Amino acid sequence: MLRLIGVKKTFNPGTVNEKKALLGIDLTLNEGDFVTVIGGNGAGKSTMLNAIAGVWPIDEGEIIIDGINVTRLPEYRRAKYLGRVFQDPMTGTAASMQIEENLALASRRGLRRTLKSGINSAERERYKDKLKILDLGLEERLTAKVGLLSGGQRQALTLLMATLKKPKLLLLDEHTAALDPKTAAKVLDATDKIIARDNLTAIMITHNMKDAITHGNRLIMMHEGRIIYDVSGEEKKSLKVSDLLEKFEQVSGGEFANDRMMLA
Repeated sequence: MLRLIGVKKTFNPGTVNEKKALLGIDLTLNEGDFVTVIGGNGAGKSTMLNAIAGVWPIDEGEIIIDGINVTRLPEYRRAKYLGRVFQDPMTGTAASMQIEENLALASRRGLRRTLKSGINSAERERYKDKLKILDLGLEERLTAKVGLLSGGQRQALTLLMATLKKPKLLLLDEHTAALDPKTAAKVLDATDKIIARDNLTAIMITHNMKDAITHGNRLIMMHEGRIIYDVSGEEKKSLKVSDLLEKFEQVSGGEFANDRMMLA
């Protein structure tokens, strides 16, 4: 479903601010893979997701989604293949519109707009059914303005909107980092259910080592623009946080100095 072949990216090349962010990333995801990504600040995690999404062009390499080479496609043309949830809960929804209106926008993504009436009763019932998986009671608040929801409720709604059209690839960029632990756990639970139900292929960046081990069928660790560890299956299930810290020290030759990761 996804292939990254020798992907390189350098920011501000030839200047004092030059930063080599990706140093030839090779990565293959099969259909239905749910990959968690960990690494310290500056490891290249978000840069890799932005490269896949087409936020800016890469310097070298190829990006292939479901057999389609999207390397030279601009961000808006890649959007039909991707669902994305950002770290900021305020990013993925329209605050001044109702919950059902936000869902209607997501469900009409990529379709031609017409002058037909907006949301019919059948569509409304479908949205209610979809919202139940979030376990936040939003199915009873379809006409509530999204701007009145909590950050966790908005992030859960964003997740639902990003997956409504069953994207080829779901990109989750620390989508629970700004939430309190209880709400984060609910959003992660909904994430697991939606990915399993629709057999989605997903990449989830997280700073929480425990979450990285608990969720998904595969885990990769990044350091200074490279993938330094890739584990899946039974080996991943048996991992502990101490194993990841030890692995980081082995491969990187240094201690894990990221406080956010350690505290998590």
